[in-house]
Amino acid sequence: MQQNSLKSFPGSTKNAKRRGRGQTRGNYSGKGMKGQNARSGGGVRPGFEGGQTPLIRRMPKLKGFNNPNKITYETVNMRQLNVFKAGDTVDVKTLKEMNVIKKPAKIKLLGDGELKVKLTIIVDKASKMALEKAEKAGATVTLLSKAKKDA
Repeated sequence: MQQNSLKSFPGSTKNAKRRGRGQTRGNYSGKGMKGQNARSGGGVRPGFEGGQTPLIRRMPKLKGFNNPNKITYETVNMRQLNVFKAGDTVDVKTLKEMNVIKKPAKIKLLGDGELKVKLTIIVDKASKMALEKAEKAGATVTLLSKAKKDA
């Protein structure tokens, strides 16, 4: 096989439309009569709307941004922990198993309600009121964020 004997597959190439030659697409060659678009090199840039304010400039601008370093917490109130038995260890896994939280995430303990059982609680953050109420109920709270800072 040599280069001069190579041929393309049938139907893989098409002849270009021959504008301005005979009856089909003759005369104005599909460009209408006169005007900017009939001239050689004529035409307008993409998005040009004839002088009207273009759509891209009419649209409102987006405000703000999404912080990629944002930390979101699932909140758990003291009253929600009463579903556990006395002496249990409460962490992300057990909270998910008991359907207290929807998805595994960082947990913040809040002080709404009263804690009636003595628990061992392991969370990422806790409010001052939650820590006071846990101490009052005899529960121990371990904060993961403080443990990471000390290490």
